[in-house]
Amino acid sequence: MDILLLSIGLLCIFLGIVGAFLPVLPGPLTSWVGFLFLHYTKAVPADYTFLSITFAIALFVYIIDYFIPAMGAKKFGGSKYGIYGTTIGLLIGLFIPIPFGIIIGAFLGAFIGEIIHDSTDTNRAMKASLGSLLGFLVSTGIKFGVGLAFAWLYIDTVWEYKSAFF
Repeated sequence: MDILLLSIGLLCIFLGIVGAFLPVLPGPLTSWVGFLFLHYTKAVPADYTFLSITFAIALFVYIIDYFIPAMGAKKFGGSKYGIYGTTIGLLIGLFIPIPFGIIIGAFLGAFIGEIIHDSTDTNRAMKASLGSLLGFLVSTGIKFGVGLAFAWLYIDTVWEYKSAFF
């Protein structure tokens, strides 16, 4: 049973890293569920302080993930149309089989959204699109960094108690 919990936990950690790039999957929270599975094993003692701190970090990153792209767009003069366009472009970019489809989709989506909002000012639309893209990249970078840190903590914990598993 411990090996099954360990495997499911590792899968959650991996999905958490992938979730840094996919807006559908809450990356840090998914990784935290991996810790939960790990601490339900008989081999690893439940460390509630560790679980509480990592949960607080995951929840904080999950919450600010909704504000950072909007702040980037607002900082560069964007509107709600640009923010919605970024999200729609991001989702479309996921399915376009080109390199950096997510980034290109987010940028084009923000630009199209801003053009729909105000078709007379393309300079403002371009500036807002760059702000929205910058916000998206910062948010993704934070989620990816937390995902990698959680993966390292997971592997470190498993390594510490490896004799109980294998």
